[in-house]
Order: sequence, then structure tokens, then C-alpha cells
Amino acid sequence: MPLSLASRADFTLENFQRVAWGGDGAGFSPAALARMSETRRQFLDLLDSDPEITIYGVTSGYGQFASKRLTPEQRKKHAQRAPHGSFVAFGPALPERVVRGIVFARLANYVEGHAAISPEVAAAVAGMLRFQRLPKVSMAGQGGAGEITALAPLFNGLAEGMALAEEVFALSAEAIRVPHGHFAEELEELWGDVAEAETLARLRALMAGGNAERRPYQAPVSYRILPRVLAQYRRAVTAATAAAETSLRAITDNPVFLAPGPGNPKARVYSTGGYHNAMAHPAMDNLAAAMADLCLLADRHSSKLLHGNHSLLPDQLQKGEGYMGCLGMVQVGYAEQARRAAQRNFLPGSEGGGFGQNDVAPPTFLAWSAQEEAGRCLEAGLAILGAIGSQALFATDRQAPPALAPLVAEIRRHLPPVSESRVLAGELEALTEAFRARVYDVASALAD
Repeated sequence: MPLSLASRADFTLENFQRVAWGGDGAGFSPAALARMSETRRQFLDLLDSDPEITIYGVTSGYGQFASKRLTPEQRKKHAQRAPHGSFVAFGPALPERVVRGIVFARLANYVEGHAAISPEVAAAVAGMLRFQRLPKVSMAGQGGAGEITALAPLFNGLAEGMALAEEVFALSAEAIRVPHGHFAEELEELWGDVAEAETLARLRALMAGGNAERRPYQAPVSYRILPRVLAQYRRAVTAATAAAETSLRAITDNPVFLAPGPGNPKARVYSTGGYHNAMAHPAMDNLAAAMADLCLLADRHSSKLLHGNHSLLPDQLQKGEGYMGCLGMVQVGYAEQARRAAQRNFLPGSEGGGFGQNDVAPPTFLAWSAQEEAGRCLEAGLAILGAIGSQALFATDRQAPPALAPLVAEIRRHLPPVSESRVLAGELEALTEAFRARVYDVASALAD
């Protein structure tokens, strides 16, 4: 059912999920449309009351023509001119969910009248969400100063991705029989961090009821630091979600119209840089970095499990003629690919500066592409580590702890235990896609 948007308070992550991922439409409530009509009237009154007023893009030109004042006749032609010349970016397209998110986020500028556009125009933009196929938007060549609210497309799946990572690494820890002291409850107070305490508690819950026999000495470093590295991913997810919630409600128009109100009897129009979301690319960079670190741990865990002198398990986890040693080589490749993707993005500093007034472009789309690639690498890395963890239990005739049994069952649906050598590429790819579907496929969750 289409959403009815009455105020910026309706721009929540839950509603974003419905529109961008679930395909729901959105429109404005009668009260919002009436407010738009009134603010449009107030804006036109402001224009008529002050012939000398300068409003970017209304009484002046755009960009490098911002200093040029327009006559009333020129303003009319300017308003009627189609902006075809600005549609020049080309290259790989953003996913449909991101484009729908762009449209939805844009509606926040309209709902309370800050864009000073007519209700008819606002309703037409919202009407785009009735269609499942929107125009393609390039993720490349985006060097202009403006940007969309780019964090919102990320939020859905972040929590599920966190849960999946914790489960797979808990399976790895159980496979190598990590001493329970590595994740002891007492560490929560000793470390003094909320995210680390939550992660320690989650790992203990996932491993509860596992094999009573543990390693006689400490596990490798990559296992002992696991709670703290997972906690950094948890912090990055929390920060990105908070930034997305703030960004969705933000007014990003330039200029922005403020209607008369208490303490301000006159309408005002301000030119701003609200379209520049300074939270977006650092949040995505932090997500990519946290995922790259987890890919590195997945690589280290895989190598330790596969070699009996470290894992104290059958070398290469063989049972019968099974052999999984080559999986470690694939894991190295994904870890390196994630590390290369997770490079810090900065505001561009080229000598040319930019075109006209657009002298600073945000690296939002570069950061989005990087975290998307790092995420795909992590999904593949978790699939490999999950397969190895499942094999470790198989090779030693152990059952998974109750909380991890569904994960092991899912892994074995796509990649059954290896008792004789076979080609595993197709099965690993299927498992990776299953993990990705768990993180990104929200249609079934929305239907429940």
C-alpha cells in the first residue's frame, strides 16, 4: 500500500525499506499538499514584494551564471527550459533500489514546503515511485557538487550482515574449539566498550551447548581478537544507520525556502550547501574498512583450520578422500580484493578544482562502489569460511551448537561435506549467493 507522507518525521528507515527495497509507492497527505500550496503562495509573494531580491536559480542563473540577474521575462523562459544539458554522466548504472531511494529522499524537501514548489510538481515526482523501472542513474562520472542521500540505500541488510558474520565466525571458533575464556563474560567489564560487550555476549550465545572438549592452549591471535574486530563492524553499522536516519529527514535543497513563523514574520530564502552530505562517504569508508578487516580474519581462520598443526584437526580437514586445501588460495584473493576496495576517500583535491561554482565534488559514489565491492568480498569470504567450518565438524564427527545448527544446515544444502574430491566452485558460488540473499532480499521479510 502506498505511503502517505505528512511530514519529515515520516522519512524513516522503515519507510525507506518499503519504498526502495519493497517497491511500495509514496504520496503526500492532504495536509502536506495544502502546506505546499500555501508555501508556494508565500514564495511567490516574496518574489513580488522585492524586485531586487536575489534567489539562486530563480532570479539568477545556475552555476557559473549565478551572478547574472534575470529580468521577469528571462525568469519565465529560464523556468520553462528543460535541463537536458545537465544529463551528461554515463557508465554503469546504480541498482534499482538505490534509484528508488534517491527519489524517496528527494521528497523530504517537498513535504513541508521548503522547496516552494507546487503540489502538482511534488505529486508528479512522488508518482515516479509507482513504477518499478525508473530511469537509469550512472554511478560513474558524478563529479558535480550536489549529491543524493547516499547512505539510505545501505542501511537495509547491515544488521543482517552483522548477524551472518557473527554466526560464521562463531562456527569457525567452535570448529577450532576455542577456549571459552577467549570470549568470557568478565572481558566485557575489563574492555569497557558497549559494542565489544554485545559481541562477546553474541559469540557466547552462538557457541553455547557446543563440544565440551576445548583446545588445551590458546587459539591463534585471529581468534582471540575476533570479538574486537567484529565489534568495530558493529560500530560502523550503528554509525551508518544513525547517519542514514538523519540524512533521510534533512532538507538538502539549494536554495531553501523558510515560510513566515513565530519570531520570523517574513519569509526567507537561503542559499546553502545542504546538498553536500559530509556523513556519507566517511560512513561508507568505515563500513568498507571493517568488512576488509573481517575478510582478513576469514582468510586467517581458513588457513588455520586447514592446517592440522594449528587447528589440532585433520590436516586439510580430510575425511576419506576429501580435500579442501585450495579454498585457502581463493580466500586470499577475496581478502586482497576487499583491502584494495577499502581505501579512504577524500574530497577531491585536483588543481583544476571543478567547473564554475562546482569547485568541490563529493566522493559519495566512489565510496558507495567501494563498500559494495568490499561487501561482496566479505560474503564470499564468509561462504568459504563457513564451508570449512562445516567440514571441520564433519571430519571430527561433531554436531554444531544449537544456535549454529541452522547455519550449518544452510551451508550443507549448497555445499555438502566433502568425502571425496570434487569441483567446489559452483557450490561455493551458490552458497555465496544464498548468504547475499539473506542480507539483501527483504521482499519476504516485508511480506511477513
